[in-house]
Amino acid sequence: MNHYNSLIYFVGFLAQILFSARLLVQWISSEKVKKVLTPQLFWELSIVASVLMFIYGWLRDDFAIMLGQTITYFIYIRNMQLQNQWDKLPILIRYILIFLPFAFIYYGFNNGETDMLHLFANKDIPLALLLWGSFAQVIFTFRFIYQWIYSEKIKHSHLPRGFWILSLVGSSMILVYAIMREDPVLFIGQLFGFVIYIRNLILGKRSKKDTP
Repeated sequence: MNHYNSLIYFVGFLAQILFSARLLVQWISSEKVKKVLTPQLFWELSIVASVLMFIYGWLRDDFAIMLGQTITYFIYIRNMQLQNQWDKLPILIRYILIFLPFAFIYYGFNNGETDMLHLFANKDIPLALLLWGSFAQVIFTFRFIYQWIYSEKIKHSHLPRGFWILSLVGSSMILVYAIMREDPVLFIGQLFGFVIYIRNLILGKRSKKDTP
């Protein structure tokens, strides 16, 4: 493995570590009160990890990864707004976070390379596998769209039962993609999340029973 590939995997694993850390924070907080909680740190870690994962997908010429992160990024920001935490960040940080994805897109498609061909005609990703991976990312990403709509209805940030069900389904599909793609970053990240998704479903079911 050359230094460039080592750097790519470093970025990917760092992103997955942060994604895993957010799940640990959420899981530990929920275990303490025996019901599903959504701590502020969950969304803060999500934003940083999403930026790194987008960069990883870009460096790997992997459209499926980039697609998932692009959709969820602004949902993370919206959840921070619903928790009344977004406005507490310094205004410069907020502007950077909002415009950072657009800066990457602008650079990626104006650097003199045929980036569109790299993404959609990557010789390492057959078309059928690319379609499977993209569909898996859409399913996995839809959990946050569902969570966003649910949170908007109740006017506060919450991770409902449907979020964890969609997490399990999408994660299973991404695991298949990771195996076919021989991508250790995706594989390890999704494998870790499996346990926490199941545990949150159990906690959600228990807390519902305990509600008078």
